Formats: sequence, C-alpha cells, structure tokens
Amino acid sequence: MIILKNKEKKLRKLILYIALILVSITMIYPFIWAVSASFKTIQQLFNGNPLDLVPDPARPQNYSDAWNYVPFGRFLLNTMFVSGFVTIAQLIIGSMAGYAFARLNFRGKNIIFMALLGTMMVPGHVTLIPNYVLMRYLDWLNKYQALLIPPVFNGICVTGMFLMRQYFFSIPKELEEAAIIDGCSRIKVFRKIIIPNAKPALATFAIIAFNAQWNAFLWPLIVINDVNKMPVQVGLSYFRGVASTNWGVLLAGTTISIVPVIIVFLLFQKYFVKGMLTSGFGGK
Repeated sequence: MIILKNKEKKLRKLILYIALILVSITMIYPFIWAVSASFKTIQQLFNGNPLDLVPDPARPQNYSDAWNYVPFGRFLLNTMFVSGFVTIAQLIIGSMAGYAFARLNFRGKNIIFMALLGTMMVPGHVTLIPNYVLMRYLDWLNKYQALLIPPVFNGICVTGMFLMRQYFFSIPKELEEAAIIDGCSRIKVFRKIIIPNAKPALATFAIIAFNAQWNAFLWPLIVINDVNKMPVQVGLSYFRGVASTNWGVLLAGTTISIVPVIIVFLLFQKYFVKGMLTSGFGGK
C-alpha cells in the first residue's frame, strides 16, 4: 500500500513538472525567438521555419543600426531618468502612507484607505482625457513634468501602499514601542527601524514600480512629441516608422530596451520573492 502511494505521489510530481516545463517553454520561447531574430537578416527571418533559432550567419550589425537610426541612447537615458524618479517618489509616498495606515490612528482612516483602494479599480483610460486637459492647462505638454509628476500618483503607488501596509503589520510593535520609550520620534522610528526591516517589501515595490514605468506607453505617447524627450517605448514606436519593415533591426532595438528591466529584476530577485511571500502575513 505504501509503495503504491509513493508511486502515485511520484507520478503526480512528474506530471506537474512536465506541465510546468511546457508552460515555461510557451512563455519563454517568444523571447528567445525575438533575441535570435535580432541577429538575422530579413531573408533569414522569413525562411518559413519558426523553429530556426540559430542565425547563420549572425548579423550583430542590427544592434549598431538600431542604435544609430534614432537617438536610442537618448531614449534609454530619458526612460532611466523618468523611471528612477517615479520609482523613488512612489517608494517614499507609498511606504509613508502604508506606515500611517498600519500604525497610526486617525479619524476616517479606514474610509480613506478603502477610497484609495477603490481608485485601483478605475482603468487609467478613464482619467486619460482629464489628465491631458490638466497638462495642457499647466502648460506641461511636451515637457518632462508631464512624464514625472502624474505617474507618481497612479495605481501603482496605491498598490505599493497596500503592499507596504501589509508588510508593516508583520513587524513587531514592540520594536517601535521600545524605540519611542528611548526618545525616538515617529520619523526616526520609521527611518531607523521600520525601513531597514522592510527591505523585501521595498524591493518588491521598487521592481513593480520600475517595471510599470519603464513599459509605460500610452501616457508618454499622448503628452510627448519631441523625439529627444521620448521614453524608450514611445521611441520604439517612432523607430518603427524609421526602420520600416527591417524587423531584425526593430527586434534588436526591442532587445536593448528590455535589458535594464531584466538586470533590475535579477539584482532584486531574492528580495522580490521574499517580499511576495511575506507581505500578506499579519494583515488586518
């Protein structure tokens, strides 16, 4: 009986592993194909064999062409600057708001918190026109302000606030109480005790915010027309008009654009996994 149970358990595990491998291949194959295609000529791309992943011969010149056809370096710098600014601003606002909702008591706290969560249910497209009208009124169209300020207060900030709030519940109150008895202010407690203990949640929030802003397309497309101020996603759309049907060059530019996101994720992967596993514990 025990042998049969062990065999059944092994069979289930084998089926699970096979299913996971198949799903992983389905998800990663398009990315591998795109990277492979970025080294190919047009003739190699349309040879009728989608499983041909080895370019023969390889054409690394696609990358230099992608870099030179348009100001690709400028696109990357713009996106790094905007994504870095928005991510840092959202980390500050989201962590402080999350701490306030987790630890402080004030009138209407739950109502305000639920109202903020309610904004996550509103699609960004609903507020697109009002925000555009506001940008025009402020004379921020085609300026960096339009890329820097509105995204700070989008749904990602609320998501991060919720994430941080849930994580703060898992930090023992005794640590704060002991620090307050020793004469620490709330701000000092937040800086010296809470933030150092919330690194996994902060890393998770940072990855989500950075990735969302790096891949932002619709809002920058509407408010920015100057090529030298375009972020990389809008720049790729502009690039398509320049490179026309040269898909190898286009895919080379696409590959360049996703490298920073992969690097950020790999650097914070350990904290990201830990933050996702523990951010829901201790919630109320």
